Amino acid sequence: MADEIVWPDVLTTVLEGRDLSVSEAEWAMRQVMQGAVTPAQLGGFLLALRAKGESVPEIIGFRDAILDAAVPLPVDPNVLDIVGTGGDRIGTVNISSTAAMIIAATGIPVVKHGNRAVSSKSGASDVLSELGIDLRLPPEAVAGVLDRAGITFAWAAAFHPGFKHASPVRAELGVPTVFNFLGPLVNPARAEANAVGVANPDVVPLISGVFRTRGATALVFRGEDGLDELTTTGYSRIWQISNGDEHAFDVHPRDLGMPTATLDDIRGGDAAHNAGVLRRTLAGERGAVRDIVLLNAAAGIVAFRLSQDPSQAQRNMIERLNEARDEAAAAIDDGRAEARLTAWVEASAAAGAE
Repeated sequence: MADEIVWPDVLTTVLEGRDLSVSEAEWAMRQVMQGAVTPAQLGGFLLALRAKGESVPEIIGFRDAILDAAVPLPVDPNVLDIVGTGGDRIGTVNISSTAAMIIAATGIPVVKHGNRAVSSKSGASDVLSELGIDLRLPPEAVAGVLDRAGITFAWAAAFHPGFKHASPVRAELGVPTVFNFLGPLVNPARAEANAVGVANPDVVPLISGVFRTRGATALVFRGEDGLDELTTTGYSRIWQISNGDEHAFDVHPRDLGMPTATLDDIRGGDAAHNAGVLRRTLAGERGAVRDIVLLNAAAGIVAFRLSQDPSQAQRNMIERLNEARDEAAAAIDDGRAEARLTAWVEASAAAGAE
């Protein structure tokens, strides 16, 4: 059937407001990843999708095509990815990157997937590069860093070379497209556990729908202030996905004995500034940044534990978050988190020298 699909039919379907099937969406994204699409076709397709609104089957097809075209990452998928979609335009410090190191310090293997900043001054790869992590390691070396340090980074630009075919059109369009929220779904490690922050509430059903349909384990969350993180400025909502089931929870920082903060308390700057904040947080500096990092680290720990033991889904979410927050705080206070960053930098440098 895939051989019978052609761009005029795909474009007509979307322009008429009808959803593509999984196979049609997979065909279209495969064409993009192979560079077998003209700028006019791609631009029209992305804008028509945006106007219609993407569906879960379409996102599944896009995801499958991107993962099929990805450079393989030879790691055990029994790992955690903690990531945000970006797009909140609030410009916080690098919360999920800091949380990832703390989570790794508790003994949970982390394969973080990310890219350069799009809507902030410092994306995950920007701050990690500033810290001394080599982003251009080959796949075997990326896997080796995980073995040595318990944490590694899969740079989207290196593992998804097909993305380059879409970049010029996306830049010329200048509006958000489906690519803006596919990132958290296409980690080449195919992580079994996921903690995903989503800025746009309209995107939540798409992200959670993919995890639910594919039988994955995930906590998907957003702050009511618009953050693609669990926030400490007020309420956040968490969608827990396990074994095809989905349940929603609300959480407030006071539920974990944390003070509320303001967005100004957690705003960041460029990569150098955010790297400095990250280092001080791992070294034990207290305040609003530590609080929000611990809250998000707790979400990652809860997501991983759920992937290991689905019966955790029956336990009270606040209790689980409190336990995990305490574990994360202990990893900072006894020096394990700071040591984990040092081990990661050293493992990255060693891999790059081999």
